[in-house]
This record gives sequence, C-alpha cells and structure tokens, in this order.
Amino acid sequence: MPVRTFVRLCLFAVALSAVSGQVTAQESETSGFAKPVGVVELFTSQGCNSCPPADKFFAELAGRDDVIALAYHVDYWDYLGWHDTLSSKDNTERQYAYMRAFGARSIYTPQAVINGRTHVNGANRNAVQGAMGMLKSSGNGMVVPIRVTREGDGVVIETGEAEAGSDLPDTAHLVLAYFEPPQTVEIGRGRNRGREMTYWNAVSSMQTAGMWHGKALRYELPASEVMKKGGCAVLLQSVAKDGLPGPIIGAAVINSPKR
Repeated sequence: MPVRTFVRLCLFAVALSAVSGQVTAQESETSGFAKPVGVVELFTSQGCNSCPPADKFFAELAGRDDVIALAYHVDYWDYLGWHDTLSSKDNTERQYAYMRAFGARSIYTPQAVINGRTHVNGANRNAVQGAMGMLKSSGNGMVVPIRVTREGDGVVIETGEAEAGSDLPDTAHLVLAYFEPPQTVEIGRGRNRGREMTYWNAVSSMQTAGMWHGKALRYELPASEVMKKGGCAVLLQSVAKDGLPGPIIGAAVINSPKR
C-alpha cells in the first residue's frame, strides 16, 4: 500500500542550518542546553485496533517542544493480515528488553515507556502526562542537560552538569535514535482496514555513540552520517550489567518536528 510523506519538515539538512550559530527549539535560551519534561517511547502497531487513539495523542506529544517523543512500530501484530510499514524486529526486541527490565510477564500495545523508568497505556492521556510530571517532581526526570550544535563538518553533543542531589548511575550510553518524517499510511487490511493514519517520529534505527561516566562530556559526530539518517534524538540512558535498558537521564533532539 502507498505510504505518502506529506510533510518533510524533519529533514536534518534543514535542522543543521537552523542550529548553526543558534540553539534548537528544545534548548534553553540562556544556556543552550536542553532539559525536556520527559521522554515518551510509544510501542505501537498499524495492525493493533487499540493503537489509533494512542497514535493520535502521540502526534500531540511529538509537536511539543518540551517532550522527546519516539514511536517504535513492532512487528508481532503483522500476522493479523497487515504488515506494519514502519515496523522492525529491532523495535520489538527493544520492547522485550523493557519487559525484562520492568520484571513484567508480557508486552502489549499501545505501551508508553516514560523516561525508561515506568510504563502506562499509551492511549491514556492522563496516565502519560501524570507519569512525566511525577517523575520530574521526584527527581527522576531529565537531570542531565544536553546541548547539540554544529561545528564545521561535525555535530557536537555536550552533556552538562547533573542537577544537585540527583541519584545517577555511574555510567550511561549516549544513544542516537533515528526517526522518520511524518507519514500518512492507508491501511488496507487487518483490524484497522480502511483507516488512514499519520504516524510521527517512527524510529528506524538506533546506535550507541559513546559512554558517559557521570561528568560533563563532549562528543563529536560526522554531520554527513547524521544527516543521511533523517530526524535524530539523543538519549542518555543507563544500561544494566545484563544489557537491559535503564533510566533515561538526559535527552535532546537534533531537529524538532513541527506541524
């Protein structure tokens, strides 16, 4: 079925010209460092009939300047007759990794993971917003500020000092999550047959770009490598000894999609 990209505001080439010499939409006007309210990772599927309300609410989150919103389309609903055009095995594996990290017995959609610390039904607006607010007020929000700038042929990512009194892990991974521009999909089969849905910030790949050891650090990446991927979010996420994902303690976007 055809997938139409109806907006191309997320192209990184545009974002790079915007951040050269100035801060991004998610960065503070005074320090240039980003400290969003929280990170929402939505696990969803075009084949799940409970997901459209969550996808619509997620579109609102993706348009906010104070939230890092990432959608992971999973592939385990494909057997119902429709192959999710944005799904990947890696996205499904990330959800299973969170399941093990949370000590849960199963996975589900739509699932919203907040700051890598807790999960709620992604269609429950009050639960998602309440979780972000609760984590922020309890000191479990984005406590490490991050700044992204352009210098010559490189993209520079800097981590600032953590908030005083924050309970931080000794180490964390600097993770880059690449995501697609908004796409409208006409669903031809399965439980959502006949629907036309617009999907925002669908994650296409992830990579670990470096390690963080509790102090302010600077990372530099080739701009050409990041540009060809599309949109990109930066996550500072702790990882357990068994490799399972842990709390996200800092985040920023290299470009901020707008309607």
